Amino acid sequence: MVEAFVRLLCPECTKGWQAEPTSLPNHRQNFTCSSCGATRRLAEFMRTERDLDTIKQFE
Repeated sequence: MVEAFVRLLCPECTKGWQAEPTSLPNHRQNFTCSSCGATRRLAEFMRTERDLDTIKQFE
């Protein structure tokens, strides 16, 4: 089994990290950066369109 991951980038503090799509909420739900506390829709944290497409496959 291949493990999938998405790359995230906080639009406020620019912290970048990776996460498994199954550990994240729906891309339309709010998500909070663990570094600065900024809260936005998860889709706004996706680094690229490909990352957004990947997370949509797991919803």
